[in-house]
Amino acid sequence: MVNILVIGSGGREHALSWKLSQSSKIETVFTAPGNGGTENNVPINVDDLDGLADFAQKNNCFTVVGPEDPLAAGIVDKFNQRNLKVFGPSKLAAQLESSKIWAKDFMKRNNIPSAEFEIFDDAKKAQDYVKSLDYNVVVKADGLAAGKGVIVCNSDDEAISAIQTILVKKTFGDAGNRIIIEERIDGIEASYIALSDGETAIPMATSQDHKRIFDNDKGPNTGGMGAYSPTPIIDDVLAKKIQEKIIDKTIQSMKNEGIIFKGFLYAGIMLRNNEPYVLEYNVRMGDPECQPITMRMDFDLYDYFVASVDGTLSSMPQTTWKNQSAVCVVLASDGYPESYAKNEEISGFDSVPNYAYIFHAGTQKVDGKILSNGGRVLGVTALGDSLESAIKNAYLASEKITWPHKYCRKDIGQKGLDYL
Repeated sequence: MVNILVIGSGGREHALSWKLSQSSKIETVFTAPGNGGTENNVPINVDDLDGLADFAQKNNCFTVVGPEDPLAAGIVDKFNQRNLKVFGPSKLAAQLESSKIWAKDFMKRNNIPSAEFEIFDDAKKAQDYVKSLDYNVVVKADGLAAGKGVIVCNSDDEAISAIQTILVKKTFGDAGNRIIIEERIDGIEASYIALSDGETAIPMATSQDHKRIFDNDKGPNTGGMGAYSPTPIIDDVLAKKIQEKIIDKTIQSMKNEGIIFKGFLYAGIMLRNNEPYVLEYNVRMGDPECQPITMRMDFDLYDYFVASVDGTLSSMPQTTWKNQSAVCVVLASDGYPESYAKNEEISGFDSVPNYAYIFHAGTQKVDGKILSNGGRVLGVTALGDSLESAIKNAYLASEKITWPHKYCRKDIGQKGLDYL
């Protein structure tokens, strides 16, 4: 039997650890560094690539990389050099997420549908460009900014302010040395995630994230305030179109450019007139989409991770999913994504009903108590026989959990109900 090392400390990593621990082929699931809800935590940070590789080697681990930063830093290449089994894309493949400019150029040269764009490193030229346009734009930092480097603008003034924030004030540091200004495509946003071995891409269940901090998609972008799966917004016809025009084309185009993409490929999709456009790529499972998706999985995820690494996905059986809906409501610290309180004791875990599971993110365990330790603290995820009942169950469970500065959106999943 094999051990698993899941790298990361968020809700996604807790969900992956939880799902993998259900495999009969696995002895122990370690999480590095983990959080207050994960078991067998290993005190090694995600940027300590050598330390993580040493641990995996010593403990006979198959490694699963959760977050984007170690992928962008080349953790998979380092593990491969040491003949260690690791699930995730190489540093070259991770450029789809680590550089939005690289990704936009890639999409353009491979005719993958996306918004029109221009690239700038000079604030004045960027501002003059915005003033020359007759449509609203989105301003994006080139590099990794923890899901916050994208500013959707409703006017020239907002766009100019966004340019100042990223290029002049350097709010996102070196990630904002260059920016993309792209046409704002208005429509419906959804998440489409597939598992690839570089040749074959198997779709995961559809989902929809809720990025903004406030109800009705108001306020600044966050790492995600909740998600649900499946989404009625993507029907079978649309799923086929996204799979062929975007996912399969991306994997094949990468291969044609000499880059084998293994791991999760996540396309943030905007639907306009029922045509899909790529807003951005991620090269890992979404968070919080991972939580409802793993709740609905009716197969051994470990087998598919092994097949991705070994290049044998084409021989794997079709994935099976519970025909229930799942909804994840993120409980955050009030004030997020700006400043917020930490180290507040969280209570109510014992009274959560059994149709829900609490995935930890920004938590830590101190003297047997669970304390808040981040902006997005918990992901309360519940199943239901319909989307409506899953929403109801998730919020009923959420009410059981309390701490002084708890905050959550009240409308997670509502967009989906509007489409039923």
